[in-house]
Amino acid sequence: MSNAAMSGPDTGSEAQPTLHLLNKAPSHPRFPVCLGSVGPEDHLLLIENAVVALTDNSVTLPPRTSAMMPDCQARGLADLVGSTVDLVTPAGMVALTDRFQRIISW
Repeated sequence: MSNAAMSGPDTGSEAQPTLHLLNKAPSHPRFPVCLGSVGPEDHLLLIENAVVALTDNSVTLPPRTSAMMPDCQARGLADLVGSTVDLVTPAGMVALTDRFQRIISW
């Protein structure tokens, strides 16, 4: 077996883009830690209680942010946030997870 085969695939020196799945509200300590970890090529998907951040003027979300439509609808936010971020269906979430090799749940 060659040395290249034993060392595994070459992932290069660049970090791979990451999909961050955040389910914590802005008041949770993990929320700002997640935001600080999102890189310029990463994508943030707000799920569950994290969607309330869309109505919090004190929160600055990364440019590549989307939110789960059912979670926004359940909290009465779907009509308020549709123009500020992309709302994602469950099928859209599956598509996002397929696009990213690295996924972190917060």
